[in-house]
Amino acid sequence: MPDRPTPAELAEAVREFLEREVLPLMDDHRMKFRTLVALNALAILQRELEAPAPPDDAGELLRRVRERGPDPELLPLLKRHVEAKLRSSNPRYLEGDPHAP
Repeated sequence: MPDRPTPAELAEAVREFLEREVLPLMDDHRMKFRTLVALNALAILQRELEAPAPPDDAGELLRRVRERGPDPELLPLLKRHVEAKLRSSNPRYLEGDPHAP
């Protein structure tokens, strides 16, 4: 049985604290922006900690691109790789959110 809190739970707790208790107190625009950046980084960290391990196809993709150059057969592998990255960094983009950064 893993120890509690898990790393993902710790990231979530810090993110919620910053979002609910620190951010509303920010008057300085620079500090508010930096806090929003930190919140985004913690959200990415939390998603990566909670996500199942991605298939290790990045090395295979790199090897095949180096060997073959642009190859249409690699497109499905490339799409899976990019989707896995977006699930961590910006899942709203995959949902078609027009406001996704």
